[in-house]
Amino acid sequence: MLYLRSIAYNIAAYSILLVGCVINSIVGPFAPQLGIRLWDEYFIPAFVWATENIAQIKIEIRGEQYIRRSDCIYAGKHESALETHILTNYLKSAVFILKKELTYIPIFGWAQHFYGMIPVNRSAGGRAMKDMLSHAKNRINLGRSIIIFPEGTRKSPKQEPDYKPGVVFLYNNLNVPVIPFATNTGYFWPKGSFLKFPGKVIIEFMEPMPAGLDKESFMTELQNRIENKCKELNAETEKNYPFNGLTYAAQKQAEAEAKAAAKKQKEEEKAKTEEAQNTDAN
Repeated sequence: MLYLRSIAYNIAAYSILLVGCVINSIVGPFAPQLGIRLWDEYFIPAFVWATENIAQIKIEIRGEQYIRRSDCIYAGKHESALETHILTNYLKSAVFILKKELTYIPIFGWAQHFYGMIPVNRSAGGRAMKDMLSHAKNRINLGRSIIIFPEGTRKSPKQEPDYKPGVVFLYNNLNVPVIPFATNTGYFWPKGSFLKFPGKVIIEFMEPMPAGLDKESFMTELQNRIENKCKELNAETEKNYPFNGLTYAAQKQAEAEAKAAAKKQKEEEKAKTEEAQNTDAN
């Protein structure tokens, strides 16, 4: 059932995204606001519907009192592709900061561009930070909020954190609230996995970070808030959903290791038998 449900969901979800990207690539150059509206009101809600009803991944939003429509930065955990697809269902018209290479993908990249996403060329060093800030100021002035993943890439639940300085650079220069958020998406949509596991995804927003913190204090406080909340969500998830992407992967790894060990033992026994036969022959 897991495999069939995952097949059905992947077909439905990626079909929705493909249609959305194609339409936005056509509409975007002439009516960008219409393209944004189509994503916010039709395509992303349809994707969320498929996630909840086909993949059986329910979505719960906590800390809604901290959500703002504009003039803020959302900084949170990136465990799966899922949050990149569903967050704008709850943070309408928010733009992601993403690696520039994604915008080179035909149709998909064009749709990202016309929606207003902020590409970052990671190899450009200081220039990349200045470009990111310029684009971020533009989006804030347009009344849109910004979503950034401070680690810059997906991390599996419980994986060691690695926070980058981009978020504190925005914090110091944009003068808008930074709202942390945590999630448990990696348990149900594991990185690189075709399978999607049923359960409850939680995205929890937290109180905005205090203004005026120095770089070190900000990064320490932000990381502590996100990581501590993720630990709470992880414990809750493991208690309520013992069968999930992590336990499935661990089970498969254990089976592979057991199979490899049995194969090795068999080879060693065969080698010993051959050695004994050679000794007897001599």
